Parts: sequence; structure tokens; C-alpha cells
Amino acid sequence: MKILAGLTRLRQICCHPSMFIENYEGQSGKLEQLMETVKTTISNGSRMLIFSQFTSMHEIIMERLDQEDIDYFYLSGQTHAKDRVEMSERFNNGEKSIFLISLKAGGTGLNLTGADTVILYDLWWNPAVEDQATGRAHRFGQKNVVQVIRLVTEGTIEEKIYELQQKKRELIDQVIQPGETMLSSLSEDDVRELLSI
Repeated sequence: MKILAGLTRLRQICCHPSMFIENYEGQSGKLEQLMETVKTTISNGSRMLIFSQFTSMHEIIMERLDQEDIDYFYLSGQTHAKDRVEMSERFNNGEKSIFLISLKAGGTGLNLTGADTVILYDLWWNPAVEDQATGRAHRFGQKNVVQVIRLVTEGTIEEKIYELQQKKRELIDQVIQPGETMLSSLSEDDVRELLSI
């Protein structure tokens, strides 16, 4: 449990140091990159979904959006089902350019084809959770190409998580391949990883 808590702390520092350091007054490179991306995306007439799994990070992002006078919707695990549907409809009808969503809360059941950009502010251990989240914009009725942006802090645990995700994806692709060629391409380590669920 202590190891998992430590890994979570490292991930939070990547998101914004104030999530870990009390009374932190400095900046966050990742938040600055997000704001730059948000402004560019809005000026290009695009609309976006911004996913994070940390509610405290959402609060930091919302505070910054408020400072910049940028309007947004926000959906968390506490949002009632009726409000989720209403916000989704309003967003898809063109109201507001940004929809901030908790990664787990927004993973299923939402149709947000009003967005053409998906930003994953922090990475999830399981790439399938991220795929579900980005799938909110890749729904039937989507007329635009959807751009997915993952914000990864260089030289940190986030890079390791991303590498782990890619290995998992490759393994899944190998297993799902039709025919017997898949079996011969699996190494002993791949099989061990498959069986160590």
C-alpha cells in the first residue's frame, strides 16, 4: 500500500507540485502547456474534453480557466445522472468549448461528439480506461477527426507509465491477432505476463 501511495504522489507531482507540496507558489510546466494548448485549440475553433483522475487537479485547472475567463462544463463522480445528460446535450449543441471530466466518471455512457480534441492530463495505469474516455468523442455522429493529446512529463514516472501502456497494447494486439501465428510470436515473458492477472 505504501508503494502504491508513493507512486500516486509521484504522479500528482507531475500534474502540479501544489498537489504534494503545501503552500507551493511556483508554476507547473504541465499546467502551462495545458493552458497554451487550450488557448490554441479555442482560437482554431475546436472544442475539447480534458480528462484527469484527480479532483484536486480539476480544481487547479478550473481556477486557472476562471482567471483566464474561459467558460467550461465540469463532470465528476458526484455529478447526478440527470445533470450529466443535460451538460452533454448543451456541450454537443455548441455551448462552451471545454468539458472537464473525471477520467473514471466520464469513462462510460457519455456521448460527447461536440468535441474534436481530447486531452488526457494525466495517465491511467490501464490504457483501456483511457480508450474508454477518448471514446466519448469517437461516437456515432462524430463528423470531425478527433485529436487525442496525452500530456506526459519528461523524465518522470509518467514516461514509465506510458511505456508500460504501450507494452500492454502490443501484447493485447498480439493476442487478438487471428490465426496461429500469434502463438509463435509470444515469448515466455509475454505468457507469464498474461497469466499473472
